[in-house]
Amino acid sequence: MPTIHRPRYGSLQYWPRKRASKLLPSVNWRPLEKFSKNKGLLGYICYKAGMARILAKNLTNDSLTKGKKIVVPITILECPPIKIFSVRFYKNGKVIFESLNKNLDKNLKRKIRFPKKTSLSIEDAEKRLNEADNIRVIIYSLVDKIGLKKTPDILEIGIAGNLNEKIEFIKNNLEKEINITNLFSKNQTIDIKGLTRGLGFQGPVKRFGIGLRGHKAEKGQRRPGTLGAWTPSRVLFSVPQAGQMGFFKRLKYNNKIIDVLSPDKFPFPIENYGKLNGNLIILKGSIQGTPKRQLIISPAIREKKKTTKENFEIIKFMK
Repeated sequence: MPTIHRPRYGSLQYWPRKRASKLLPSVNWRPLEKFSKNKGLLGYICYKAGMARILAKNLTNDSLTKGKKIVVPITILECPPIKIFSVRFYKNGKVIFESLNKNLDKNLKRKIRFPKKTSLSIEDAEKRLNEADNIRVIIYSLVDKIGLKKTPDILEIGIAGNLNEKIEFIKNNLEKEINITNLFSKNQTIDIKGLTRGLGFQGPVKRFGIGLRGHKAEKGQRRPGTLGAWTPSRVLFSVPQAGQMGFFKRLKYNNKIIDVLSPDKFPFPIENYGKLNGNLIILKGSIQGTPKRQLIISPAIREKKKTTKENFEIIKFMK
């Protein structure tokens, strides 16, 4: 028998492998603010409903199945409306003053904590615009409108454009509901930020894919043969050991939006999620997370030509 050589799996890029501290991960909006071609909000909060399949006509140029009917796996995201909670004005990466939206939902005060300090009105903040070098907004999702839960999710989101364009967008949308159809459209490519499914405490065989030791091995089969050399006399971080598996923050690039639909156009409820009541995004393929997991979507920061060219026409939905 040849000697079995199986290097450990798992990228060393992700370290330490521990549980995420919050459900909505922090996002670096600076690259998108700098390079985005669109104007307005650069992100949105959606909720993963589940997966299904579609029978679709492939309209992609240079595809082997162009003009044919094919079955495509899809992920459904439900996207309730969002509202601006407050506006933050930055100088050199620090918040110098904040403007709170006065017309908030009545039930919101029971769900979240308001800032203790009194904030400026948007009119007074606009007069001091020359003191700031960046503006971002804090938004909250109207989840009660889709019947998913009671507590809204809150997130800081960047805005594309110069300072005057940003303040103009905020003044036009400060007291309005913002819908997904205003920001994202059919055939667009997006990035998705969110947490993976949590699998708890797992051993090194499942966590890193190391090979099982022989049945006569001492001190266990499902463990590494050695934790390292005598010198250096310490256990390196790269040695596969037991620990947390899943519930990690991950960013999935270049996800194709096949269509943006109203809920009445989706024919059946989703298993482990229920009836769909909000606007839907139909994505090609699978994404991270469990049903009802909150996700952050944003325009693609590094588009692929192959993904951008893909085009499908939905014929019917299948379970």
